[in-house]
Amino acid sequence: MQRRDFLKTAAATAISLHAAGLRAQSKTTLRPILLRSGWQAVNIGDIGHTPGAIEIVQRFCPGRPIILWPSTGGLDLGAGEFLRRNFPSLRIAEGVVKDGKPNTPELTAAWAEACFLLHSSGSGFPARRDVEAWSKGTGKPYGVFPVSTDPSPQGVPGPWLEGGTLTESRAASLAYPPNSIAPDLREVIEKSSFMFTRDTISLGYLKAQGVHAPLLEMGPDTQFGMTLKDTARGNAYLKANGLQPHKFICAIPRLRYTINSKNGQAPNEAREAVNAEHVQHDMDMLLDVIVRYVRATGNKVMVCAEMTYQIAVGKQYLVDRFPTELKGKLVFRDTFWMPDEAAAVYAQASALVGFECHSPIIALVQGTPAFYIRQPTDTCKGQMYPDLGAGAWQFEADRTNADEVWHTLQGILANPAAARARALSVMDTVHAKQAVMGKALQSALLAVDASTPKHS
Repeated sequence: MQRRDFLKTAAATAISLHAAGLRAQSKTTLRPILLRSGWQAVNIGDIGHTPGAIEIVQRFCPGRPIILWPSTGGLDLGAGEFLRRNFPSLRIAEGVVKDGKPNTPELTAAWAEACFLLHSSGSGFPARRDVEAWSKGTGKPYGVFPVSTDPSPQGVPGPWLEGGTLTESRAASLAYPPNSIAPDLREVIEKSSFMFTRDTISLGYLKAQGVHAPLLEMGPDTQFGMTLKDTARGNAYLKANGLQPHKFICAIPRLRYTINSKNGQAPNEAREAVNAEHVQHDMDMLLDVIVRYVRATGNKVMVCAEMTYQIAVGKQYLVDRFPTELKGKLVFRDTFWMPDEAAAVYAQASALVGFECHSPIIALVQGTPAFYIRQPTDTCKGQMYPDLGAGAWQFEADRTNADEVWHTLQGILANPAAARARALSVMDTVHAKQAVMGKALQSALLAVDASTPKHS
């Protein structure tokens, strides 16, 4: 507890000192930052990146206005309402870049008003081209909160179609010849005020490629910054389904490649073949674990989704195949939800186990032990778990089995206090690294503010 208290005190001191400096200025003189986030709305992890980034900005740069620049469709399915409800003062500027310029009046105005662009977490530096356009079009600075820059070409027919372990991913990233990184990617990173990767595989790759940014470090995915919890809605769901606090676990299914057809795109037959080959193995493992849990404890299990398509996958491979005599112990969430309701439910669970990467983060923030069974087709982002001290709760899908996962889960059930302490220890590390991110943003904004002409 002493270390945790020290970290909290240090963070609070840094915030108060910065806040004191801000109070010397009128809030009206603080120019907004433009937050590039909101990649898609079919995934509560992608939705959660945005409030996590906003909370980090508000914690370390209080009073700084934020304008959100979301991707097309990023506010669908209730995601926009979720953000407006939790951040009433948030301004949203929709639009895309065409011919190097914003294509809407709202985004054009945001580019003119904002003094700094902050790119939120995502796989593969998702809005890199927008950052390039911002830099060329405005000449203003920008920074990148933790992203993955995995060079392994998953999903492309060839050696990496079936993916690989994190160890194999790291080895492959370091096997690239020097200077093989795309020149435009190198340039956008090296011109940034700061660049954080959310895993050490990405960081190691960039450093091996000789990329030199003013600040290049590993930091936690911005989903770790989201503390929002819709307790009223979560408790109502628990009550309606007979889920008692800390007497149930949550299970998250997933296919090896995401099903998310957009704009009438043709199905990816190579990826669908990989899904078909492995879905039975993966879902059998998860089904085995949750059935063992119910038989051993007499408690309930909740099958829920991180992505919209997983509702159907959960029904087909978990719900419909659950033992008939145990059906009364099964709760199936057959609708999509927002990350704050998920957080409220995960907070009351004994544990979470599944194949998705971000629901475990939501659970860990709430102090709930969470397992991530990583499929080899997922990106190197999964390395963040061992990087942050949660490696014992991560498994490689092709290198583990139900026995190993169940054995680890039994340890959590046998000593829930120790398991919660481990989850909180992971969050200690997260908070320490977030402080580095916050300080980097503070420094960048102070430099911008210092160069902004003052008007009487």
